[in-house]
Amino acid sequence: MDARHDLVILAVDAASLDAKLLLDELSDVLLRINGDSGRSSFDVEAATPRGGFYLARDGAGALLGCAALRPLGEADSAIGELKRMYARPGATGVGAALLAHVEAQARRHGYQAVHLSTRVANSRAVAFYAKHGYAPVIAWGKYVGAAQSVCLGKQL
Repeated sequence: MDARHDLVILAVDAASLDAKLLLDELSDVLLRINGDSGRSSFDVEAATPRGGFYLARDGAGALLGCAALRPLGEADSAIGELKRMYARPGATGVGAALLAHVEAQARRHGYQAVHLSTRVANSRAVAFYAKHGYAPVIAWGKYVGAAQSVCLGKQL
């Protein structure tokens, strides 16, 4: 089955069981790659009207991946922040579909750009974002001066 043709992406509560399952998987993967799970950078309780937590499923309902969008900084920010992006191994095309979905949601919420931070050590993620038009941007918040992190962004 080609997952892209049967892919369903829906906004869900980031505290739901399905969301927690994928977030735990992502944290485990990041811990292996980076030595840091990334959990401290994402608060599931921080739901916002200008964002959301999105789950991708195949036509049979199997979980394939997730991503989150929130304002970067203040609630009325012109920049959306992509968080907790994850596609399960073997879920071909799911990352690109989730990214396109988040970008579409960002436009709908009035953002002019999407920014994200990932670890330099996560070379697959860095290459994935570059392939999709993301380029280095000025670091913000806890990423300022953090040599292990790379901050990327894309104008919408």
